[in-house]
Amino acid sequence: MTSQGIRGVYSAATTPLNADYTPDLGLFTAHCQRLLEEGCHGVALLGTTGEANSFSSAERLQILEAALKSGISGDQLMPGTGVAAIPETVELTRHALSVGVTRVVMLPPFYYKGVSDDGIFAAYAQIIEAIADDRLRVVLYHIPQVSGIPLPLPLIGRLIKAFPNTIVGIKDSAGDFANMQALLTAFPGFSVLAGADPLLLPLIKAGGAGCITATSNLVADSLRIVYDHATDPDRAAQVETAQARINAYRSLSNSYVQIPTIKAMVGLKSDNASWARPRPPLMALSAAEHADLATKFAQLP
Repeated sequence: MTSQGIRGVYSAATTPLNADYTPDLGLFTAHCQRLLEEGCHGVALLGTTGEANSFSSAERLQILEAALKSGISGDQLMPGTGVAAIPETVELTRHALSVGVTRVVMLPPFYYKGVSDDGIFAAYAQIIEAIADDRLRVVLYHIPQVSGIPLPLPLIGRLIKAFPNTIVGIKDSAGDFANMQALLTAFPGFSVLAGADPLLLPLIKAGGAGCITATSNLVADSLRIVYDHATDPDRAAQVETAQARINAYRSLSNSYVQIPTIKAMVGLKSDNASWARPRPPLMALSAAEHADLATKFAQLP
């Protein structure tokens, strides 16, 4: 394989909602701009943290187009396009390509559990062959604790062999560093991206490509320090301080249900309470939980 094509710090951007639970496009695009200003190489919108699977296809298209219209370039965006139905995944991915976005993060079809590797391979193959666009670059999405569909190494190897110019990376959100190491060993040049913030530093030191994480909504600057200087012995103290700050924010975000908590923390950072609103079935923190979070948030570095 060629050298890693997708590298850097990408934010698993959260999606603000209006009072009627529709996407707040103005606030969202301002947030994306801020993420880039604070150090993110790009924005991985419409993922788990972005509540993508609570949005319709029409809403997803609208959110991506709004980011582009705000002046963010297509090569800075990496939307999630994988859903349960193959034709819909094809539609979302074709749309991304049509507006100049060539890199996507793609969940496997996730409704049916216990399916075979052959079935997952067939699904990805049908999607890629239906799109039939040499520009397409797919980052696989391994988050079995949510999707219920793991992507084991032999399956990934089959996909890389069949589509070497298309299947270029993986977001590994399982939190298993040994699996990330195995990916790096098995597939040289494959972009392995951490989905868990505490693993960015060891992953970069091991030869990984970067991260797509939720805490980057809050501490993109610190993640960028870790990414840029992880292997520089002269910056080791600065890197360790940045990683400790990242871990502190990550730990607080796990105090309650993570996605509503991340949104509440973004609201505290930006002094905008409307951020705290997720779309059901996720629920906003209670008043007591939010007050506790605010007290602890104020103590973070």
